[in-house]
Amino acid sequence: MATQPNSLPNSLPQPATPAGAEGLAALLARPARAVVALDFDGTLAEIVPDPEQARAHPRVLPALTALAPRLASLVVITGRPAEVAVRYGGFAGVPGLEHLVVLGHYGAERWDAVSGTVHAPVPHEGVAAVRAELPGFLAGSGAPSGTWIEEKGRAVAVHTRRAAEPQAAFEALRAPLTALAARHGLIVEPGRLVLELRPPGVDKGAALLSYVREVDAETVLYAGDDLGDLPAYAAVESLRAEGHPGLLVASGTEVPDLTTRADLTLPGPAALADFLAALVPAMR
Repeated sequence: MATQPNSLPNSLPQPATPAGAEGLAALLARPARAVVALDFDGTLAEIVPDPEQARAHPRVLPALTALAPRLASLVVITGRPAEVAVRYGGFAGVPGLEHLVVLGHYGAERWDAVSGTVHAPVPHEGVAAVRAELPGFLAGSGAPSGTWIEEKGRAVAVHTRRAAEPQAAFEALRAPLTALAARHGLIVEPGRLVLELRPPGVDKGAALLSYVREVDAETVLYAGDDLGDLPAYAAVESLRAEGHPGLLVASGTEVPDLTTRADLTLPGPAALADFLAALVPAMR
């Protein structure tokens, strides 16, 4: 059922595209048929030098607890382990988030608030092999001071944000790490000054498509901030081609590949939290 985009409230940020305006209008008109899917780092939490210090923006939980009961479902899709995203987001045991789902490791793990448990397959053996080889490999590749390894359970990430020349270090390590990953049956997922080595066959797009179909949603909003969110953008675009309204939101302006495809670009997690909160009074 189409909803006229010109019915959008003036109090909300306006999507820059007709498809985005249609998606937002459908979400507001029939929220009980909509899924809101959100990345974590850079979207719900600010990007920080130490990923272990990342936490959801203070305005995120109030916005989500007001929004979630109106929706078909609210889901967080992240490259982090699901349990870590739940802990850093403060999502467990929060009234209003009783049916929240967190899909960790790009959908390889699933945490449901209903049970409070994580379900996950056996880890890919290549991750353990890369984990053991990576410190010596980086030293032999001339990785600059400030380059460091983040252990992510089912993946391993190399960060260059602390290097003297972060972007140069990122570019210098991209090809060698891609070759290392390939030797162990893994792929490299580039992000904002981070290269993540992880198993193939899982990404945010596949996770989002599967989940939208699981809950039989009509409309989907997806918000992300980095290159790893592009598969989810593609998933929303494919759902639009099937007749499902969708809205693509970019959190921040640092990744042009994302913002050029977004229907709506917001400055970062604080603005996204405010946008999500503003959806509730605008719903029918």
